[in-house]
Amino acid sequence: MPRFYLDLFLGSQSNLDEEGHEIGSLRAVEIEALRTAGELARDRLFTMREANAEDIRVEVKDEHRRPILTVTISIRVDRSGQRS
Repeated sequence: MPRFYLDLFLGSQSNLDEEGHEIGSLRAVEIEALRTAGELARDRLFTMREANAEDIRVEVKDEHRRPILTVTISIRVDRSGQRS
């Protein structure tokens, strides 16, 4: 079974996957990367004390550590006017 590495990036923080995961196909690893990015976004929103613009990225690499896909979720707040 192929081994994939899912490196996580939250704003300027990173968590590189040192062990990798055996996942059966490219489609399956894409779904796993989407789920992981969604979970990171959800967790970030629950802990957010103020609105900060940041990207959440999951970079997937193959067994040779070559990049094969990236999932990016952006959290942005655009205020159109000031309210008390």
